[in-house]
Amino acid sequence: MLIELNNLKKININAFQTDLISWFKKEQRNLPWRKDQDPYKVWVSEVMLQQTRVDTVIPYFNRFIDWFPTIEDLATADEEKVLKAWEGLGYYSRVRNLQSAVKEVKETYGGVVPDSPEEISKLKGVGPYTAGAILSIAYGKPEPAVDGNVMRVLSRILSIWEDIARPSSRKIFEQAVRELISHEDPSAFNQALMELGALVCTPTSPACLLCPVREHCQAFDEGVQSELPVKTKKTKTRQVQLASAILLAGNGKILIHKRPSTGLLANLWEFPNVEIAHPLEGERGHVEQLFNTATELSVTLGKVIGQVEHIFSHLLWNIKVYIGQIDGTFAESDEWKLVSPEEMEQFAFPVPYQKMFLLYQESLLN
Repeated sequence: MLIELNNLKKININAFQTDLISWFKKEQRNLPWRKDQDPYKVWVSEVMLQQTRVDTVIPYFNRFIDWFPTIEDLATADEEKVLKAWEGLGYYSRVRNLQSAVKEVKETYGGVVPDSPEEISKLKGVGPYTAGAILSIAYGKPEPAVDGNVMRVLSRILSIWEDIARPSSRKIFEQAVRELISHEDPSAFNQALMELGALVCTPTSPACLLCPVREHCQAFDEGVQSELPVKTKKTKTRQVQLASAILLAGNGKILIHKRPSTGLLANLWEFPNVEIAHPLEGERGHVEQLFNTATELSVTLGKVIGQVEHIFSHLLWNIKVYIGQIDGTFAESDEWKLVSPEEMEQFAFPVPYQKMFLLYQESLLN
C-alpha cells in the first residue's frame, strides 16, 4: 500500500469532499480557462501553468487562444509564430511539445483530444499531471492531477512525511487522490485541491484559520503544518558569465542570431553573445576577439550599457551588454539576419534578450 490506510481512516471522505468542493464553488478565482471545459483550452492552460504563476499566465493564455483558437489552428501554425506567442513565458520546450502533440491529435484522433489515460499519455509532453488535469477537468474522469500545490495540501491533510522532491513520492499522492476524489464531480475536486494550495494552504504561513477543510487536517491537529511538506533543496545553480552586444550595421540595422534547433532556448532569436570563461577574460579587447570569432565578422565594441541577469531552473546567466559596430559587409543567412527595430517584433526573443533591447532603447534616450 502506497499510503498508510490509518491516515485515510482518520478522514471522513464524504465530508472532506463536500467541504472542499463547496468552498471552491464559492471562492474560485475567475480565470479565463474556467469559462468552459474545452479540453484544448484546459490543455493549453495547464502547460502554461507549469513553472509559471497564474497572474503571469492569464494575458499569455488569452493571446494564445486568440491566435490559435482551435487545435487545427495550432497544428497548422508556423513554429515562428507559435514561439512568438509564447515569448516571455520561458521553458520553450513546453510549447514545442504542445504543438507536436496537437498535430498528432489532429492526424490520429480527428482533432479531438483523447479521453482515455492510455491514449492521452502517449502524446508528446503529456505527463501524468497534465493527463490527469485534462481527463478530470475537461472530461469528468476521476483521475489524479498531482502538482506541487496538491502534494503540499495532501502532505498536511494526511500527515505524509515523504520527500516531495523525490519523483517516487508522486505515486503516494496519486494514490491518495484516487482514494479521496469525488466521483460525482472530479473536475471541481481536483481544481479545488489546486486552488486551496494556491490561496490558503500556501508554502509558508498557511492560512489555517481560513481553511475550509481545517477540521480534516492531521497536520493542523498535530500543530506541524509549518513542517510539511518535506522537500529537499535543489542543487546549487551554476553561474555563467556572458557578454552580448547590440551590433549595428552601416544601415542602422541590428544583427540577430537564431539559436540551434536543439538545447536551451532552441530556435529562438538572440543578440550575438560569447561566454567569458574567467574574470580576467572580460577585458574589451579579448571580448571583441571572441565576438569576431563567433560571428566570423570584424566587430568593434563600444560602451557597456548595462548588465542583465536571468535565472533558469539550473543556471544563472550574468550578461554584460555592449553596443558595437559591424565593420565591412555582411551576408544574411537563415541563422544570421540584419533587422530594424520595428522588424524585431516578428521574431521570438527569450526574456534576457528582451531586457537587453530595452537597455539599448534606454541608452538612445540618454
